[in-house]
Amino acid sequence: MIGLLVFKERLKAFYGKYSFIVNPIWKFLFSMVVFILLNQNLGFMELLKNPLIFTAVSLLCAFLPVSVLTCVAAVFMMLHLYSMSLDLAVITGILVLTVAILYSGFQPGNSVIMVITPMLFFFRVPLVVPLIIGLSCGLSALIPMCAGVFFYYLLIYAKQNAGVLAGAATIDITQKYMQILDSLLRNEMMMLMVLTFAAAAIVVYLIKSLSVAYAWTIAIAAGVVVELAVIFFGNSRMNVNLSVGSIIIGVMISLVLAFIFQFFVFAVDYSRTEFLQFQDDDYYYYVKAVPKMAVTAPDVKVQRINKRKDS
Repeated sequence: MIGLLVFKERLKAFYGKYSFIVNPIWKFLFSMVVFILLNQNLGFMELLKNPLIFTAVSLLCAFLPVSVLTCVAAVFMMLHLYSMSLDLAVITGILVLTVAILYSGFQPGNSVIMVITPMLFFFRVPLVVPLIIGLSCGLSALIPMCAGVFFYYLLIYAKQNAGVLAGAATIDITQKYMQILDSLLRNEMMMLMVLTFAAAAIVVYLIKSLSVAYAWTIAIAAGVVVELAVIFFGNSRMNVNLSVGSIIIGVMISLVLAFIFQFFVFAVDYSRTEFLQFQDDDYYYYVKAVPKMAVTAPDVKVQRINKRKDS
């Protein structure tokens, strides 16, 4: 444990010293991964698949706020969909705009969750998202998280039905829009994942807010139990076909990632908990203070002693 704490302190010191270099690098790499995933899973517009194009855009995003990446990724997605189906691009644009207005009305920020959620679906570890969201964000983050789940299944729908959508020019436009919306909104797998994510994130958020020892650890464990319970209940009641083995493996990996996140962000020493009491003219205050785990990185100096030989 001491070794991990020393590594954590060294990492914090390194980031504090070189953040002006680290931030653009990780934002550039993150942007590259997002655009590559979009090109691999949609890829309907050849121009956007040009490495020079998405590399240049990623380089631009590296020096802009992370929230800008969400807008750029949405534009990339709609341009790909426009090359395949104008109708699906219009529907996607309306949904993106609706989510943006709805979320900004509650609490702006954290819009990048809409990008991270489908990205982790592609990496087969989506169940870590509600655990981390519940630990680190408020309940307003449920909006971009659930929207991210929806956009992932929208991408899958566009990829699987590209031929049908592109060749549906003879269908009445109203009927076409109704068919697209009906196919998206009646996706039981998507509904199950939205319910799972929302339930787990709410449980994690409520438990980690309690003033009890090891609240974050208990919250993560409870969130995993909720995820498994909702998924298995939905698997038996809804028209979905999930692999039990892959779900359990995904949950275990998500559990490990959530504990790693907890260690680097919420590691505290409950053995040194203090209870403080003070007052002002109007109130008495009773405060429970739990210090964060921290150690001083050892400063190792090597002194070389040259032994002088007598001739």
